[in-house]
Formats: sequence, C-alpha cells, structure tokens
Amino acid sequence: MVFLRRPGNQAQFSAQLAAQTAQREPLREVQQWITEHPGADLSVEALAARAALSPRHFARAFQAETGVTPGRYVDRVRLEHARRLLEDTGDGVEEISRASGYGTPEAMRRAFVRTLGASPAEYRRRFRPAPSPARA
Repeated sequence: MVFLRRPGNQAQFSAQLAAQTAQREPLREVQQWITEHPGADLSVEALAARAALSPRHFARAFQAETGVTPGRYVDRVRLEHARRLLEDTGDGVEEISRASGYGTPEAMRRAFVRTLGASPAEYRRRFRPAPSPARA
C-alpha cells in the first residue's frame, strides 16, 4: 500500500500527486510500471518500448498527458521511493540507492540535496519516526 499524501505537516512529494495521470492506457500502464519498478531501466527508449511507441512520440505524448517529461517523472518516483525506504526501513544508503534506481549512493545524495535540501542521512534523521519505548 502506498500513501500518496504524507502524514501531518510533512511536505507532499508524491510523484502521482505532482503529475497528472495519463489518459491513454499505454501511458498509464507505463506510469504504474515506473512506480512499481524504480530500480529498472527507465530510459525513454525502454519506456517507449513498453508503450509500443517510438521514443520521440512517447516522450511528447507522456509530457502532453502528464505535464512532465518522462525523465522528470522517473526522477520524482525514484526520489519518493528512496524517501519512503529511508523513513520505513533501517536499510543502508547503498542498498536504498540501488533499490531506488540510482547508480551510486553519491547520485542519490545529489538528488536529495538538489530537491530536498538535505542529504539522505539528514533526511532520515528528520523524518524517520523515533522507535517506541519498550513496555515493561
């Protein structure tokens, strides 16, 4: 289950909320596939093949229907996936960067700093819930 809106006063960074859902079925299916497979090859060429369109036609149609380029959409989905893993797991940054489709932890760090103004470690400190005290 994926919550599209974050609890409390935390910033809303959902790729699904930021971009429109495409009207055409092949583009909607590609959007869903991107969300489910952030670590996969999400190049325009690979996504266009999934939609059975030429890369140029796919890129134009995707932007026309969603309001963002395929690359920007992929960036948002990957960042959102990494954020969720930082908040919900104790996995290391290297493992999270791989699972989220970043080539290296440094690439993920740059994306975090550019978009959120904080490194993944800083983000985790700010937004990961504190562990509940053990009950006696």
